[in-house]
Amino acid sequence: MKKLIALAAAAMMLLSLFTACGNDNDTEKTTTFTVGFDAEFPPYGYQDENGEYVGFDLDLAAEVCTRNGWELVKKPINWDSKDMELNTEVISCIWNGFTMQGREDKYTWSEAYVDNSQVIVVKKDSGIATYADLAGKIVAVQADSSALAALTENEDGSNAENIALAESFKQMVEVPDYNTAFLNLEAGAVDAIAMDIGVAQYQISQRGDEFVILDGTIASETYGIGFKLGNTELRDAVQKTLDEMAADGTFAKIAEKWGLSEAVCLGK
Repeated sequence: MKKLIALAAAAMMLLSLFTACGNDNDTEKTTTFTVGFDAEFPPYGYQDENGEYVGFDLDLAAEVCTRNGWELVKKPINWDSKDMELNTEVISCIWNGFTMQGREDKYTWSEAYVDNSQVIVVKKDSGIATYADLAGKIVAVQADSSALAALTENEDGSNAENIALAESFKQMVEVPDYNTAFLNLEAGAVDAIAMDIGVAQYQISQRGDEFVILDGTIASETYGIGFKLGNTELRDAVQKTLDEMAADGTFAKIAEKWGLSEAVCLGK
């Protein structure tokens, strides 16, 4: 009888051990959500003075992950390599002030959540007051950016005005990020920057009263979250959560934190 009791006790201990291991394994199966972003694109995503990756889009992603029980991984990427990172599933999505226009068929998109436009920034004392004054000037653009596309692409012939504008420049210089562009503008290495209005407004607010945005826009656009083409399941899960955040006011609070209340369009 004592042997039977001892065997039964040993069996129960073994069963408990396997059960505990099973629970640990279940915990380890938490979904990882890896956001690919440009770490030099404030206020949407960037590295702050403490070395932390912060920004409007990263705050949105963090809230989406919290509500779904996912683990957020912030993955800074080379913007020129974003498609390779996405298609090889190194990242789950491209979420960082990512323009939808001109890319509609290349990704599975969320709904647009920010209205954005392309503008020209100059130094306040530059003597440049209109687009016509850019003739013979050096203009910086970020590589593979919407501003670059707006000034170079004209497949259907509808972009002739911007093409003529670009042709009036002395030179158009591609830079890796807008921080570099502003350093070049401050140093006089370039005369103007073509860029996203939201980023321009943020950069100007951080750098004092030295720069201005010229009246008018090069192009209008919207931002969305780009998923690998065909990945509708993940897109739908993220969109559902964003819609819930818009409905309960969380989306608006995050936008207000980053000074983007006037730019956001989700839920309006």
